[in-house]
This record gives sequence, structure tokens and C-alpha cells, in this order.
Amino acid sequence: MSKLHTKEVEELFDAILSLKTKDECYKFFGDACTIKEVLEIAQRLKAAKMLRKGVNYSEITRETGMSTATISRVNRCLEYGDGGYSMILDRLAKKGEKK
Repeated sequence: MSKLHTKEVEELFDAILSLKTKDECYKFFGDACTIKEVLEIAQRLKAAKMLRKGVNYSEITRETGMSTATISRVNRCLEYGDGGYSMILDRLAKKGEKK
């Protein structure tokens, strides 16, 4: 069993899934996380999107300010992870096509 699979994490994910609007997300994450933590997660998602488009590490670093070590971690997750980044990026792309 993964270290991530705990009762507390299950409750956290249930709480996140109960959010209905972006405003609710801002309120919850604003209380639950530091601004830096939320921005770091957003930057990782941006890096994943750029990596899927074939952007190189140095350009991602220039645009995001992320370290190459963090970019490399995101890339490893894209290549060998559980598919979370790909799932989200695919959904966002489909959502963008519908607009």
C-alpha cells in the first residue's frame, strides 16, 4: 500500500472533490496551503504541459523559474508515474476545445 493511501489523505481528497467552484478552491487552498505551495503546484502543472509540447528544460526554467531538478521530477512523473499529469492535461485540453 502506498504511503499516500491514508485515512487523512482520503478525507483530504473527499474535501477537494466536494469543491464546486473556483472561488471555493481559492478559499480552501488559501486556508490549507501557503501561497508558495499553491504556486509551486501550478508551476509543476505548467511544466508538465510544456514538457508534453516538447519544450526543453532551459526554456521551462527561464519561463517558470523552476529548477531543472524539479522539472526532471515532473518529467519522470509524465514518463513513469501514475498518469495523473497526463489525465489532467488531456481533460484541460478537451475543455479548451469545447470553448
